[in-house]
Amino acid sequence: MEIVIGISGASGSAYGIRLLELLSKTDILTHLVITRTAKQIIGIETDYELSYVEGLADALYDENDFTAPIASGSHKFNGMIVAPCSMKTLAEISGGMSNNLLGRVADVCLKERRKLILMPRETPLNQIHLENMLRLERAGGIILPASPGFYSRPQTIDDLVNSMAGRALDLMGIDNEVYKRWE
Repeated sequence: MEIVIGISGASGSAYGIRLLELLSKTDILTHLVITRTAKQIIGIETDYELSYVEGLADALYDENDFTAPIASGSHKFNGMIVAPCSMKTLAEISGGMSNNLLGRVADVCLKERRKLILMPRETPLNQIHLENMLRLERAGGIILPASPGFYSRPQTIDDLVNSMAGRALDLMGIDNEVYKRWE
């Protein structure tokens, strides 16, 4: 299995990083695209060095590298998770724009009918945000708002991050036990 992890410039970079950490312990091949703004956010929101985050992936691509294998539908990968997904990125994908590699790979997922999971982390949502989400859902994308559940009685921020990372992996069809499920 091969999946692409996209980290865009929204708050919540911990979600994408946790996905990479979890996937690095599996035999799943990971491709990573981090936007320029996301690199800044990682430095602001976390204690992780960018080199650590980039080193978690099997393959790393510059956001402007349209020659990357994942930019083509002929490259067989299973899907993409964008965590977090900024409203800018969501709008570009919804509008069919490929301003960077992250948007291009999302477009490939939609046109090739591969899983595309977008984890927006924005609140409140305006009408434009909601319409873009609906448009993407109708096109085959999966919208997974970064809204962790509290039934598991999370004790730490890691518990909250794990619950969303686990849900994203579930939707991608990847077995995991990273969070407490409803019983």
